[in-house]
Amino acid sequence: MTRFLLLLTLTLGTAHAGDLEDVQAALKRARTQVARGQAEVTVLFPPRPDPTRTATQLPALTVRPALFAKNFNVTRGGTEQVAGRDAARFTLTPKVGDAARWTLWVDLQWNVPLAFEERGADGTLARRAALIRVQAGTARVTRPAPPAAPDGLRAALTRALPGLRLPPGFTPVGVQARGKGLEVALTDGLNVLALVVAPQDVKAAPGVASRRVGRLFVWLVGNLPQSTLQAALAGIRSATPDPLGTFSTPADSNP
Repeated sequence: MTRFLLLLTLTLGTAHAGDLEDVQAALKRARTQVARGQAEVTVLFPPRPDPTRTATQLPALTVRPALFAKNFNVTRGGTEQVAGRDAARFTLTPKVGDAARWTLWVDLQWNVPLAFEERGADGTLARRAALIRVQAGTARVTRPAPPAAPDGLRAALTRALPGLRLPPGFTPVGVQARGKGLEVALTDGLNVLALVVAPQDVKAAPGVASRRVGRLFVWLVGNLPQSTLQAALAGIRSATPDPLGTFSTPADSNP
């Protein structure tokens, strides 16, 4: 009986590893080939006046393969129809913490995403994008892989904000100027948070936590439960952004 359970565990582990590899391959291919046609994109977080728009292709997903593999369990479900084509449905679930869960539909023939969905830990829909109609064949695109996180950034963040508790699975990968402050990008390989150190506060809203630390304010913004965002900032003892300055890049002029 013990041997049977061991073999079953190994078999399931191998199957899930294969599911991860399948998703990684599809997301890698999406950097050079995409399905085009008519897509419907709905963004409910962050809230906006007009949450739904149309597009000719799915928005790009920024994925960091090593972090993604470390932080997510990937399980393949059944085959479903998307835009009249057969697609494999994959669920992407964080291994720890309260980060968003994702569903990805991958075309069985083209091996590119046809739809994706992001939901909060409580199941609330945050974002969905799906092709309604597709053209014949895929189109070539150029989407570079995200740059590697700078060496020493995590240590610099610890010096800048001692007592900060990063949400489980998240790590800093970049810094950019934001007005008179700095914004640190945090990711678990798929989900992204913005950590901001600035001289002014931010307006209260769902998915936004802020705390005054000395003369500065520290914000954390992203699709996490409010309690998780607040807990990350609760222990910060001081705010000195200088250690982060050497990692800063100019603000994105076209966010």
